[in-house]
Amino acid sequence: MMYSERVLTSIKFTYRRNNDYSLQLTRWFLMPIAAWPRANTSTVERVSLQAQVLGCLSLIAVVMIPCMLYVSLEEKDVQMKLSAMGPLSHWIMGTINYWLLLTRSDDIRECVLHMETDWRLVRKTDDQDVMLRYAKIGRFVAGFCAVFMQSGTFLFTVAKAMTSMPVIIGNETALVHPMTCPIYSKFIDTRFSPANEIMLAVELLSCFIVNSVTVGACSLAAVFAMHAYGQLSMLFSWLNDLGENENKENDFAAQKLATIVEHHLRVLSFISRMENIMQNICLVELVGCTLNMCLLAYYSITNWSDFDAARITSYIIVYVSMAFNIFIFCFIGEILTEQCKNVGEKAYMTNWYELPHKTALGLILIIARSSNVIKITAGKLFQLSIATFGDVIKTSVVYLNILRTMTPAT
Repeated sequence: MMYSERVLTSIKFTYRRNNDYSLQLTRWFLMPIAAWPRANTSTVERVSLQAQVLGCLSLIAVVMIPCMLYVSLEEKDVQMKLSAMGPLSHWIMGTINYWLLLTRSDDIRECVLHMETDWRLVRKTDDQDVMLRYAKIGRFVAGFCAVFMQSGTFLFTVAKAMTSMPVIIGNETALVHPMTCPIYSKFIDTRFSPANEIMLAVELLSCFIVNSVTVGACSLAAVFAMHAYGQLSMLFSWLNDLGENENKENDFAAQKLATIVEHHLRVLSFISRMENIMQNICLVELVGCTLNMCLLAYYSITNWSDFDAARITSYIIVYVSMAFNIFIFCFIGEILTEQCKNVGEKAYMTNWYELPHKTALGLILIIARSSNVIKITAGKLFQLSIATFGDVIKTSVVYLNILRTMTPAT
């Protein structure tokens, strides 16, 4: 009895440890902005989380709202308006996605519990190795997203804050640090110290929060997608084993087929829930990044004559970061769609002709179900695929040409 209890405790520890390993980075990214779902929280913890969310929203709003007022009410020059539109759209995207992550907290929790159950149900060492391999890929993509996306926009904000520009105040000329998101002067006049330094610090904190929202959403999609991909890979190996000699008994073959069908439906339900979580976030990212990539290319062209190497380099870094962000979402959609389609092909490629008649007929249901693929979409409007990524790049170039035509100063 003692030995059995030790074995059960060891299994419990292992599956929880493996699930924590696959979700660790995503949890790190979402916990600072209170977007990581938590169950069975006390009253004190709920109040603390609500205060954390309120603090994050306040830091975002104190930069975004004055910038919107600056663009709409204060600044008259078209070039200056356009230079502020790129950062402003990034803040707006972050705000919308933050709200979407918070409202989808229950669905995210269900996906996390679903993953934990998958780790608990696995028994074969080979299946566990498959899950661990794709968990490592998901962690790598999540970590790479964090480094790439945070470094892109955050370093752009820091680099701009470290420069100085002359400003005429009365009869004197003073040097101030420019802000990535200009502030409405009737809100706070950032030409004077220490208001300039304080708002720069607030902007950096706000930028970190907005970037964390994007990184968290992208890493969440990557980890969930790689988990589903691993589960389907396990399903393929089970289908291959179905036609082996020891499975040709009627009862045993039917039992294995039932397990395969149940697992297939379980994976599809996980992908469907993932689609519900990510579809609106993907739409915001698709539209927002297309606009931002257009604006970044426009900034590079308009500043090319001055050839400020640091500024041009920062534009290129942020552009690549935005493109990479869209590519990750599109790549995830592509591989999951193809993997779901492959279930029917793998079922057909088994030695179905050697199976019992009723079991072989059961494979038809798997093939029929796999033909109705659950697609990862952006707001149910665009299917996420590599072709969609190409369309985003082409669309940003089209918008760039329209923008250049409408602004003769370029």
